[in-house]
Amino acid sequence: MLEADGPLTRVIDQVIARPAAWENAPMTIPTDAFRRFQAELAALDASRPSKTPMELAKEEFLALRKRYGLTVADVVTFFPEEEGIAYLQQLIAARTR
Repeated sequence: MLEADGPLTRVIDQVIARPAAWENAPMTIPTDAFRRFQAELAALDASRPSKTPMELAKEEFLALRKRYGLTVADVVTFFPEEEGIAYLQQLIAARTR
């Protein structure tokens, strides 16, 4: 049980009262913790394979193709000519196996 005027009670009263100096004090974290956090984020980013914008667009379009039942012609006209040809070649190769 807490004493009515013990040291813990005084600390709690100070925290609850929040001195005016605390109101304008900036919230800071230790720089070593911040640097460690940044290093962990950098390690996560490095471990994740990055995709080019074209690869992301391809994945998105192929998902839309499946969802909406688009034709091969829709796919070929969406991509640049070289990639449309490569896509057709992949389809032909998959059918001849």
